[in-house]
Amino acid sequence: MKNAKKYRLWAWLAAEKWGLLLLLAAALVFLGARLWLGADETKTAPSGDYAEYEKGVVVDILSDSSAPDEASDGGWRGEQLMTVELQTGQYAGKTLLVSNYIGPLFGVPLRAGDSAALIVNTYASGEIRATVYEYNRIPALIGVVLLFVLATVLVGGKTGLKSLIGLAVTVVCLFWVLIPLLLRGAPTLPTVFLCCVFISAVAFTILGGLHRKTVCAMLGTVAGVALAMLFGLAAQALARIDGLRMSDVEPLLQLRQTGVPIGLRYLLVGGVIISALGAVMDVAMSISSALEEVHAANPDYGARELFRSGMNIGRDMVGTMTNTLILAFLGSGFTMIIYLYSLGLARYQLLPSAYMAIELISGLSSSVGMILAIPLTALISAAALGKR
Repeated sequence: MKNAKKYRLWAWLAAEKWGLLLLLAAALVFLGARLWLGADETKTAPSGDYAEYEKGVVVDILSDSSAPDEASDGGWRGEQLMTVELQTGQYAGKTLLVSNYIGPLFGVPLRAGDSAALIVNTYASGEIRATVYEYNRIPALIGVVLLFVLATVLVGGKTGLKSLIGLAVTVVCLFWVLIPLLLRGAPTLPTVFLCCVFISAVAFTILGGLHRKTVCAMLGTVAGVALAMLFGLAAQALARIDGLRMSDVEPLLQLRQTGVPIGLRYLLVGGVIISALGAVMDVAMSISSALEEVHAANPDYGARELFRSGMNIGRDMVGTMTNTLILAFLGSGFTMIIYLYSLGLARYQLLPSAYMAIELISGLSSSVGMILAIPLTALISAAALGKR
């Protein structure tokens, strides 16, 4: 029994050696990047007046003037005065008198026993004051994530678990490598593109190893994302608009004026690349996997027949995937769309606006990358699988 298990292990290692080597190389690249980025990240002790964000538990509500406001669709307004015991930070275990300011756009009424995030202000005189920042949603968010993980593993099995590992790699690369590099002044488009290439290579290798099917999907993904980037650059030039006109770029502009060398003009197309990556990976893997199955069922098929099969499969995916991307962009700006609709804007007031141009460029560029990934992946897979 032991010999059989050992033989299976060695057989698996032999079959997956190239994939394991690629993952090892990727891990070394990631660790090297993190060590370089964190080399000069030093924390300084606060001095003078400073604020900290800590967790506390409501002990008692001393007064409460909050009530639903019908004009705000039932949103709460008012103020609460309470005692809160701090659970983290330098004042852990200390009980403070805390105010909770509530409005339709911020804050929620709290009850005794609730956990809250607090802004704890320490003054040079030694005085300590605290206010409620928000209801502590971390436990609820952890619960939501665990339900998502459970559903993915129950339905997807080992493949679902591998996809979760790939998702974790994506999040870590974006927040621990890409954003710090951009804040260091790395060129926006090359950095975003190379990071997405790195993510796709690692995710596909984790999902299916370094085999013909996954290599075809990787190449199709890189080609599709590159075309989405080129389409976004062309649309940006034609519309005479760039990342400086994005609605939420103002804080980054202020950050740049303080000396942080982040590139802003190409953030619009950088966002297109990141938005397109997930959909393009999905399409590329679906086409590559489907053609692998077609080839297994019909070994005599040549490259032309396989390419035709891939295109037939891909055409059925275009409608739903395009709707998915466009609706995702519309959903992210749904409240703004409702507001603009309520204004009854004139055609030449709405359509030439920066908001409309940015939304159209973002949604359509991502969709173009996904659509063009279909023939490219079909062509690559057909060439790799077809009889010579």
